[in-house]
Amino acid sequence: WIGIFVLYTVHKGQFNCPGGGLLHSYLLGLIILLASIICALCALVYVSMQGTISNPGPRKSLPKILYTRLLLYFPEFIWAVVGAVWVSDNSVQCEKTVINGVIGTVIASWIIIVFTIIGVVIVFDPLGGKKTFYLPDGVSRNLESSHSGQLLYNVKSSATRVWEKRIRLLCCCIVQDDDHRVAFTSIAELFRTYFSDTDLVPSDIAAGLILLHQEQDKMESCPKEPEEVLCHSPSSLVTDDLDVELENAAHYMLFAAAAYGWPYYVYTNPYTALCKLNGDCCRNRPTESEITGSDRHNFHFGSILKITGLQYRDFIHISFHNKIYEIPFFVALDHKKEAIVVAVRGTLSFEDILTDLSADCEDLTLEEVLENGFVHKGITQAANYIYRKLINDGILNQAFTIAPEYKLVIVGHSLGGGTASILAIMLRNSFPTLRCFAFSPPGGLLSKSLADYTKNFIISVIVGKDLVARLSMPNMEDLKRRIVRIVANCNRPKYQILLRGCWYEVFGGDPDDFPTELDGRNQDALTQPLLAEESLMVHRSPSYNALEEEPHLNSPPQYPHLYLPGKIIHVVEECSSKRLCSSDIKYMARWSNETVFSSILISPKMITDHMPDVVLKALNSLSQEHGSCLSC
Repeated sequence: WIGIFVLYTVHKGQFNCPGGGLLHSYLLGLIILLASIICALCALVYVSMQGTISNPGPRKSLPKILYTRLLLYFPEFIWAVVGAVWVSDNSVQCEKTVINGVIGTVIASWIIIVFTIIGVVIVFDPLGGKKTFYLPDGVSRNLESSHSGQLLYNVKSSATRVWEKRIRLLCCCIVQDDDHRVAFTSIAELFRTYFSDTDLVPSDIAAGLILLHQEQDKMESCPKEPEEVLCHSPSSLVTDDLDVELENAAHYMLFAAAAYGWPYYVYTNPYTALCKLNGDCCRNRPTESEITGSDRHNFHFGSILKITGLQYRDFIHISFHNKIYEIPFFVALDHKKEAIVVAVRGTLSFEDILTDLSADCEDLTLEEVLENGFVHKGITQAANYIYRKLINDGILNQAFTIAPEYKLVIVGHSLGGGTASILAIMLRNSFPTLRCFAFSPPGGLLSKSLADYTKNFIISVIVGKDLVARLSMPNMEDLKRRIVRIVANCNRPKYQILLRGCWYEVFGGDPDDFPTELDGRNQDALTQPLLAEESLMVHRSPSYNALEEEPHLNSPPQYPHLYLPGKIIHVVEECSSKRLCSSDIKYMARWSNETVFSSILISPKMITDHMPDVVLKALNSLSQEHGSCLSC
C-alpha cells in the first residue's frame, strides 16, 4: 500500500499518456482497496488477540470480520485482472517507472491470491459444524432413533472421505495401486479417529506443546528424577554386558545408517560426498543380478561401500526396490564380527511414510512360541516382504553357503528398526542364534507378550527424548488429552503463550509460570474435566476409550497398547542441554524398560534425537569412552 501510494503521489498529474486514464483509476482504486484490506486485517488481528483459547467470548465478532475480508477478495481479484490487462496492453506509452511499478503490483497481487487460495484449501474443514453431531459413547448406546445413528454414521464416513482426499492429494506424485488405496483408507480412518473429537486449530496445538515443554522442564529441574530405570546401581556383570552391547550397537549402527544410501552420506558429508561418489561411481559395482531396484549412477551402492568400509564382494544381495509395504534392504558379510548382516532401510520416501501410518493392529501367530500377539500392520507387511525375499529367493541360503559358521544379525533404524524386529521374530525358529539391533524403532510395534518374548534376542537403542520411540496411538491420545487440559486451563492469550514460548525455545531462560484456572483447586477437583476443557472436546474417540475400558475378549480395541521390542538401552546426555545447538555433549547409557517410554516428551531435540547421525555419534562416543577406559 505504501509503495502504490508513493507511486501515485509522485506521478500525480502525469497520467496524460496513452492508457493513463485507466492507470489513474487503477492506482486510486487499488489504494482504497488495499487500505480497506489492511483495516480488515488489523481488526482480525486485534479481535483474535482477545480472550483465551477456551474463552472465545471476546472474539464473537470475528466471523463477521472474517467474512468481510472474504468479500474483499472479489474486488481484489477484479483489480488484479484489470492490472494484468493494462500491463499487457501494447498501446500503453506511460513512463517506464510507472509501468514497472504496476507490473510488480500485479505480480504481487496474483501471488497473494494464489497463496490465499492454497491456504484456504489446506485449512478449510468441509465438515464444519457437523463435528458437533458426534455424541458421547454413553449416550449413543441408549439412542433408539435410527435417524440419529444414521446421522452419526454419515458424519464419520464424510470425515474419513475428507481425510482420504487430503492424503491422495499429498501423494498425487506417486503411482497408486490397490495397496495404496487400502492404505489411504486405513490412514484416513486413523486420522479421523484421532482428530474428530477435538476443536483445536494448529496454533492451539503449538501453544499446548509450548506449555507442556515448560511444565516438563519445571519437573525435570526438581531434585528427584521422574524417569525410572531397571538398575539404579547395576552390578559389574550388568555393566559389562551393557558395555559389550554398546560396542556391538555402535558397530552395527553403521550398517543401519548405510541402508539409507546416498542421502545419508551426502547429509553427513555435505562438502565432499558428491566428489567422492562421482569418482567411484563406475568402479566396484557388483553384477546386475545382485541388485534389484534403481540405483542411478551407482550413488546408493557407492555410499554403502563408503559408510560400511566393506568390499563389493562382501555383498550378497542389495535391493533398492521401494513401494508401499516393500522397503529397501541389503545382505552383506561382516568379517569383523563374523556375521551375515541384513540391514533394513528406514523412512525415506512417501511410500515409507504410508507404511509407517498404516498403524492398524493385526495378529502375528507363532507356532510353538506364543498363542498370538498384536503387531503394527504396515511394518509387519514390510517384514513379510523381506522374509519372502530372504527365504523364497534363497538369499540366506546363498549367504550361509559362503560363510556357514557366521551368525545372522538383523539391523535397522526407525521404520527399518521396527521391520528388522518383526523379521527377527519370523526368522527366530529357523535361526536360534539370531540377533537383532533395532535403532530408534517406533514405540507402537509389539504387544506385551511379543515384546517380552523378544528380550532374549533383540536390543533396542533409544537416544534422549526421541519422539518416534514413544509414538503409539495410546501415547498420542494421552498427548492430546494433556494438550487440551493445559490450553483449556491457561488464562493467558494465545499470542502471549506463542511469543514467550518461541523466546524460551530459542534463547532459553526460566520456564514461564503461567497462571491457570487449576491454581488453588483441590486434588479431587482436578480429576473432573473442567468446563473449558469439555468445550474443546466434541466427543471421546474410540481409540481413547480403549485406554480405559475393558476390551472384549474376542474383539480387541483397534489401537491397543503396543511396546518397543526387546531389551532397551536408553542413551541420554549427562548434562542435558535444552537447546538445539550444543558442543562436546557427553552421553551415558543404561538399561531401561518400556514404561519409561509410555509418554511423549516435548523437547527441541525430540526430532533430532531420532536422526541416524545423532544415534551413531552417541554410540561411537560411548564405545570410544569404554575403549579408552579399557586401555587405561
